[in-house]
Amino acid sequence: MTQRMRVALAAASVLLFGSSATLAQVPPPPDGEEVLYGAYKGKTYSPYAQRGFPSRPLWGDTHLHTAMSMDAGSFGNRLGVREAYQFARGDEINSATGLPVKLSRPLDFLVVADHSDNMGFFPDMFAGAPHILADPKGKEWYEKVQAGQGVDVAMELIGLFSQGQFPEALQYKPDSKPYKSAWKETVDAAEEYNDPGRFTAFIGYEWTSLAKGNNLHRVVIYRDGAEKALRMVPYTTVAPFGSTDPLELYKWLEKFENDTGGDVLAISHNGNLSNGIMFPIDEQYTGRPLDKLYVEQRDKWEPLYEVTQIKGDGETHPFLSPEDEFADYETWDIGNLDASEAKTDEMLAGEYARSALKRGLQLEKKHGTNPYKFGMIGSTDSHTSLATAQEDNFFGKHSGAEPNPERMAHPFMKTDAGTIHGWQQVSSGLAAVWAPENTREAIFDAMARKETYGTTGSRMGVRFFGGWNYTDKDIASRTPAFAGYEKGVPMGANLPAKPDDAKAPNFMVYALKDPIGGNLDRIQIIKGWMDADGKTHEKVYDVVWSDDRKPGADGKLPPVGNTVDKKSATFSNTIGESELGTVWTDPDFDPGQKAFYYARVLEIPTPRWSTYDAFRFGVDIPEGAPVSQQERAYTSPIWYTPKG
Repeated sequence: MTQRMRVALAAASVLLFGSSATLAQVPPPPDGEEVLYGAYKGKTYSPYAQRGFPSRPLWGDTHLHTAMSMDAGSFGNRLGVREAYQFARGDEINSATGLPVKLSRPLDFLVVADHSDNMGFFPDMFAGAPHILADPKGKEWYEKVQAGQGVDVAMELIGLFSQGQFPEALQYKPDSKPYKSAWKETVDAAEEYNDPGRFTAFIGYEWTSLAKGNNLHRVVIYRDGAEKALRMVPYTTVAPFGSTDPLELYKWLEKFENDTGGDVLAISHNGNLSNGIMFPIDEQYTGRPLDKLYVEQRDKWEPLYEVTQIKGDGETHPFLSPEDEFADYETWDIGNLDASEAKTDEMLAGEYARSALKRGLQLEKKHGTNPYKFGMIGSTDSHTSLATAQEDNFFGKHSGAEPNPERMAHPFMKTDAGTIHGWQQVSSGLAAVWAPENTREAIFDAMARKETYGTTGSRMGVRFFGGWNYTDKDIASRTPAFAGYEKGVPMGANLPAKPDDAKAPNFMVYALKDPIGGNLDRIQIIKGWMDADGKTHEKVYDVVWSDDRKPGADGKLPPVGNTVDKKSATFSNTIGESELGTVWTDPDFDPGQKAFYYARVLEIPTPRWSTYDAFRFGVDIPEGAPVSQQERAYTSPIWYTPKG
């Protein structure tokens, strides 16, 4: 205790216990900070007041489709943009198949990201718009949808669009009245449901680039409101109004900001269905070599990557990370988006987050800029208007896959390249954003600085900081973020310059379980680095774990166990921990090597959505479907760059 604090407390004691004749109140000190102990990091006595950093993660979905998307509508979705916002903010509604549905907890924000191309086409077709029925193909699709054959129509629509063969006469071109009307309806709904401080409704869309079925989709998010968003319609992919080339999207983003004074960003997603072209290393899919322009533009406009969603997890693949025992999680790898081309092992490095982060180090050495210096988020890509990412509340990829006894057995997609079974849909994921308040501006800014993480649906709280002098005392505090921000940087940032006397960086990581989810199994830190020869490497470190387990002779930590009862679709939190945290120092640090670090947090095994389906409908779990799975979180990386 300082002398100044002793004097202040002594004075207060005299006033409180001195003369009984006077019951005067204790006057506040001249400066509240004067009486605070020097080691205390808060600005005032209450550690939750006057913070200069975010206090809790905000949860949302940045990738949700409504009936405004032509494929979603054809699959059976009859819910519009407004219903999507109502559901996300916590309202109970009826799904497109008539089932009552509600989230366990409201989301904090939502981006309705309907497809940019042909936005609004399906609602008009479903309503029997004369200009659509006048076309033979339009009339055929209308009649099939009315006859209950919408899934067949959806698959035909996707196939034609992905191969660049969608009938030109039926295209909703961005300069047309129907397209502009659909965009205005989308923007108006976001304005209506945006409630700063309580629920954020972002304006956005999905730029739906497909190169012969290879997925290059990006979600575009606006920081601003209708006044700016309505000044330009979304960028599409069909010439002459659009392009499938990301460089052309970047030009549109630049023009939007220059013309409107607004702010936008793009999120690349679902690289596992790109057949190797999402994260190129030498040249784009067009054959254009990667150069200074490409790496700088991609770094500028794409701060985030959607690492997990309904169509598979995108962190890494067992072929790319054979030493990682958790690499094979909800893997989709039979082919590209429409399964028109089979997958080969050579494609995989251009599809997954971890390999992309490593490629970024190599491209930075060559071009001076790292185009893959992205943060992590998860989102659903649901086409039901329902942002459901929880295993026991999963409403499927599209309305044809909403809960029913047959949805697990029915093929989700089947072509000559292979089959994706209904049970292989993934109940994933969510975006967690460390923003100081629930507003468009604050959340957007946090996304732009990459202070985000993604989960596969769980709402576990995760902090991850990097620096050079964290101590065990820092993590022992119930408010570790004070030291986290003061002594280092949060997830998504660059490590501060290495002090001359520092031997290696250290990282403070902390996780708190989802209150209604499984306990925590372990926290891992994944490191990637580039050696002097330009080759990249990776290593997974178990840094803190539950129970009294000890690593074996092979260095591997024994499994946490599994309490899942498949017959009743239940589990017990008798294993694992409610919270885990540690300060970890890199034991293999080389100050001359560029590196990145991110945390992966694993829960104990809990029932998969297919196990809940089997229990609730009284059917068998399909052959090959896992009974349980381990929910996980992926933080944005922290990067180290050598001096000089």
